[in-house]
Amino acid sequence: MNLYHTGLSELYKEIETLGDPLTGISDRIDFEKIRPVLSDLYDNDTEKGGRPNYDPILMVKILLLQQWYNLSDPQIEREIRDRISFMNFLGYPEKLPDRNTIWYFRERLSKTGKDRLVFNEIRDQIMAKRIRIKKGTIQDASYIESDKGEYGKPRGDDAKTRRSKDGTSATKNHEKHFGYKAHTLVNEIKIIEKLSVTPANVYDSQIDLSIPGIICYRDKGYFGSECRGINGTMDRSVRGHPLPVKSIRRNLRISRIRSLVEHPYAFFKGMFHFGHVMVTTVQRVRVKTYLTAMCYNFMRSRYLDRIA
Repeated sequence: MNLYHTGLSELYKEIETLGDPLTGISDRIDFEKIRPVLSDLYDNDTEKGGRPNYDPILMVKILLLQQWYNLSDPQIEREIRDRISFMNFLGYPEKLPDRNTIWYFRERLSKTGKDRLVFNEIRDQIMAKRIRIKKGTIQDASYIESDKGEYGKPRGDDAKTRRSKDGTSATKNHEKHFGYKAHTLVNEIKIIEKLSVTPANVYDSQIDLSIPGIICYRDKGYFGSECRGINGTMDRSVRGHPLPVKSIRRNLRISRIRSLVEHPYAFFKGMFHFGHVMVTTVQRVRVKTYLTAMCYNFMRSRYLDRIA
């Protein structure tokens, strides 16, 4: 760290006393452990390779900042050079990437599926500090809206950039949605353990995120569907066969437990403004969803440490 960065570091200490949402993340997470996951992300790390790549850990941190503060690629390019709190989180690097490099790195994550592996590593680090007996998990889904575009314009491979290529329409409770759906599995301390992203028209019951041997609480929309874990799905009445009192009471108990799953979605859409996306494919929405889930788990972890 040169003298300029040393001065910024001293100035950051004053900022930290005023409150910085990023404080403590690097103390809780060993980002070096995700390096093996990203080691083969590039294929030019040879003597004949092109110009040196940016540190993949630096790039992941930039993407996390982007999702945390809901910034576009041009905005994050500017903010990592302008905000001292961002510079501190990134470790005061000598050189920073431009918007195109950030976009290409995110594309590599989405196409290779490395986003899921990075999420799993960080989740495991968070959970490793909390010795507990798993009492259960809760699965649910929430819509992620996207731009529908003009009527009659092409979708799929012929779609323009701002028109969703993979987004689909769906209706729930008489409300119409267009875009995608995030399916999440949350444990009893409200940490996201697993997730999946699909087009909006995929039924909740088609996605099973449950863990074998652990009870999974789900609403009536999953009734009759497969569950790899211990099935804690709410009962649903069928025509001519109303629910007995026993099932009604069981549903009430499950409903109270299931309310925990709304906590991450409230943060997704309220704090991280992730209720609407501008990206156009399931892969691109997925990588942004994983990054947002990591940001949420960071915040939840810090809260659990504070009340412990």
